[in-house]
Order: sequence, then structure tokens, then C-alpha cells
Amino acid sequence: MPRQLPLDISPAPKPTFDSFIAGANAEALERVRALAAGELQEAIVYLWGEPGSGRSHLLRAAARENPALVVADDVERLDAPDQQALFLAINAARDGQAPVLAAGVAAPAGLALREDLRTRLGWGLVYQLKPLTDLEKAMHLRAEAGRRGLKLTDEVVWYLLHHLPRDLASLNGVLEVLDRHSLAEQRPVTLPLIREALSEKNDG
Repeated sequence: MPRQLPLDISPAPKPTFDSFIAGANAEALERVRALAAGELQEAIVYLWGEPGSGRSHLLRAAARENPALVVADDVERLDAPDQQALFLAINAARDGQAPVLAAGVAAPAGLALREDLRTRLGWGLVYQLKPLTDLEKAMHLRAEAGRRGLKLTDEVVWYLLHHLPRDLASLNGVLEVLDRHSLAEQRPVTLPLIREALSEKNDG
């Protein structure tokens, strides 16, 4: 009887600026890094983009670098008290207090928030984060696999990109599963091994 492997996914590494794959978002990364370091003249930065574009990664990395930073993620979900708190924080940032880094799914004008808060979110620097291209995701997969001591063929990389969720968090989680399965079976990562590992994970 084939043994079942404990294929639960280990906690992902904590987001850092160095682990952020910038792609077309190099300027946004540079500005957020400067904001966290207290080296940016502007006191307010707002990031927006679709899920998986790296918004939350950058916010968590910035918060680790500068705990005094006011960070607000998914601003479109804020209730009335939280909208008021962010409104006051932005006003305070303009008066020289703690800077504000916020993020949401749309540009400030497209958010279903109170008008004065939408206006203030656009007071500072606003960046739309662009999703990584397939080529950039493939480069990330190969680099992350190499860090784990795995070698991925082109066939394996493109299978992962076209048959699984394409955001980096999901892809990194799959690599964790494949790493453990490959080690337990003492086999390289091939398409049959991928199907086995994911099948056992889903059945477990």
C-alpha cells in the first residue's frame, strides 16, 4: 500500500524587499524601500493592482523595516471607523508624523470609500503594480527551485505556469510540496512526480 506523505505546506518565508520580484515595478519597489527607510521626501505612497501583483508583499516588507510606518492593505474593505483612522493618519503624515503606505485593488478614484479619503490617497505617490510576465515567473521558479537544490526542466516550469494558480505565493507553495515529495521519493521533479505529489496533497 503506497504511503501517504505529510504534504502540508510549510509557512512561507517572511516577505522582504530583496525577495520581491520587481519586473515592471522597479520604481515602485525603490520608492517603498525609501519610504520605509525614512529617505523619501513624500510621506504618502499608495499601491494598487490585481491580486497577486505584490501589493501585500511590499506592505509587509515595509512594515518589517519600519514598524512606525502606518500601513493599510485592502483599503477598499475598510469600514467607517477604519476609514476615519486612515484619513487622520494621512493628515498627520502631511504634518510630519509617521508616513503612510496603503494599497488596494483600484486607483484612488475608483475606490468605494468616502470622498475625502479617496482624495487623500491620491495626495502622494500612486503606483499601479503590474503582474509579472510568464517569463519573469519562469525565472523566479527556476531561481527558487535552485535555492532548494531542485532542477526544473522547461517542460516542468511551463506545466506549473499553465496548470496551477499563477500567483507567486501559490507557485512557491507548490515548490514546497514538490521539494518534500522529491526528497522523500529520491526522484527528480518530473511531470509524473508533480501529478503524484499534487494528487496525494489533494487526497490527504
